[in-house]
Amino acid sequence: MRLKGRVSLVTGASRGIGKAIALTFAREGSEVIVVYVQSKDKAEAVVAEIEKMGRKAIAVRCDVANRDEVFAMVDEGLKTFGRIDILVNNAATTRRFPNPLDATKEAWDRVLGVNLLGTYFCIQATAPGMIRQRYGKIVNFSSAAGIADTMKTQVIYAPSKAAVINLTRKLAYELGEHNINVNAVAPGLTKTEMLFMGRSEEEARAIQKKREEMAALKRLGEPQDIANVALFLASDESSYVTGQVILADGGATDYLSHGI
Repeated sequence: MRLKGRVSLVTGASRGIGKAIALTFAREGSEVIVVYVQSKDKAEAVVAEIEKMGRKAIAVRCDVANRDEVFAMVDEGLKTFGRIDILVNNAATTRRFPNPLDATKEAWDRVLGVNLLGTYFCIQATAPGMIRQRYGKIVNFSSAAGIADTMKTQVIYAPSKAAVINLTRKLAYELGEHNINVNAVAPGLTKTEMLFMGRSEEEARAIQKKREEMAALKRLGEPQDIANVALFLASDESSYVTGQVILADGGATDYLSHGI
């Protein structure tokens, strides 16, 4: 029960990594604000699973790229639970361009809006409460692509995730005096719906096979693998860890030689 008595807000929590995090945190004793943008039924199903564990949870719709929606979402969480101790900025999106020079302004605006600005807006809305209570755990989601990306088509996604790393380090320094830890997880390719986004099933399977061959552990990550890292960063076991980026990619050989 490493999160007993805590309240967690998890964005992108209706499926994939976010769902695994929400359920893992609930099993460890946390109440959970399950944030989604499209999949209301799936988010409510996550809430139902959490409630079966004897925890409290609510599902709140929010487009994290919209600052007003973010602040309204946080207000709803505070009205329900009275506090937010842990923020997990997991929501993300991507747009793929085989020719990197074809990326559109609309695509740049959307990916940066969700991946970078959305992360900042959620911190901006929750950190004041953490400062008042002198306790907070912020877990941002970058990506292996934000460290050393060798995959084509990611001309927008990779820079957006690199920016999350920079934001993490900056806010770790700024918020540390308030006893707030700010860290990031950088997953490698993981078995989620994003693997298939903008790709045919054949293309996705080929990428999966190639990545499994390149990884030291010879497999792709599962959502639970990543949730376990987030749990460490959200728990008091990481009380002396801040401004760090944990690369969770199974030892992908194209990243092993790259320091952060």
